[in-house]
Amino acid sequence: MNRIIELFQKQSANNLNVYYTAGFPNVSDTLPILVSLQEAGADLVEIGMPYSDPVADGETIQQSNQQALENGMTVRLLFEQLQEMRANVTIPVLLMGYINPVIQFGIEDFCKKCAEVGVDGLILPDMPMDVYLNEYKAIFESYGLVNIFLVTPQTSESRIRQIDSVSDGFIYTVSSASVTGSQSGVSDNMETYFEQINAMNLRNPRLIGFGIKDQKTFTMACRYANGAIIGSAFIRMLQKSGFHPNDVKAFIGSIKANKPTEVDV
Repeated sequence: MNRIIELFQKQSANNLNVYYTAGFPNVSDTLPILVSLQEAGADLVEIGMPYSDPVADGETIQQSNQQALENGMTVRLLFEQLQEMRANVTIPVLLMGYINPVIQFGIEDFCKKCAEVGVDGLILPDMPMDVYLNEYKAIFESYGLVNIFLVTPQTSESRIRQIDSVSDGFIYTVSSASVTGSQSGVSDNMETYFEQINAMNLRNPRLIGFGIKDQKTFTMACRYANGAIIGSAFIRMLQKSGFHPNDVKAFIGSIKANKPTEVDV
C-alpha cells in the first residue's frame, strides 16, 4: 500500500507535514534534513524541487529555491541524493514543484525514478486536472504514485467534489488565495471556509497549508482537518542558522508540543 494512504488509515488526526527545498541551505543537506525531520517526529515530508519561477510561493521559499539552484541542485541530482533514502526513512515522502521541469525530465522517466527511490506522491500545483486525467494518471498509478490536488477558498464546490473523486492520499487545503508564507495566522473567514469543506463530507483526508507556522496555528488547523503543512516557517529557521539536527528537533517539538485532543473532520 502507498505510504501516504497507509498513514491516514493508521493516524487520522494531528499529522504534521513539513516542506523544505532540496539543496538548501547547502546542496548536500537534502537527505540529512529528511532523516532529521523523521527523527524529530514529522509524519510526512514534502521535498521541494527548486524552480526559477515558483509563482505560488512567497519570498521565503523563492529565496530558498534561488539558493538551491545556485548551489547546483537539479531534479537529476535530487534523485541521486534520494537513492538510498529508504535505508533510513520510513515516513511518506512527496516531491512538490512545478510541471515544467517534470516534463523536461520526461513524465514516465520521472515517475519511474520516484518509484525507484521510494517517493510516494507528487504535488504539482500548475498541472491542469484534465491533462493529468487524460495523459498522466495511468502513468502515475502504474508507478504507485498519488497525485495531490490543491483547493482554495475560490475553488467551487463542484470542483472540490471532482478533485475528491479522482484523488487518493489527501487533499491540500490552501487556507487563502495568497502565496506561501504571507499569512500572519488563520482568520475567522478561513475557519468558516474550513467548516464549509468539512460539511461536504469528502472521502479523502485533508491537510491545511499556507499560514501554518507554530503550535497555535497547527493546533487550530488540526481542529478542521487531518493535519497541517508547515513550509515557510521551517525554511526561515534554516535560513537563520543553517541545518543543525538539534534545531530541527526543537522546531518540530515546538509545533507538536500540545496536540489537540478533539478533531472535527
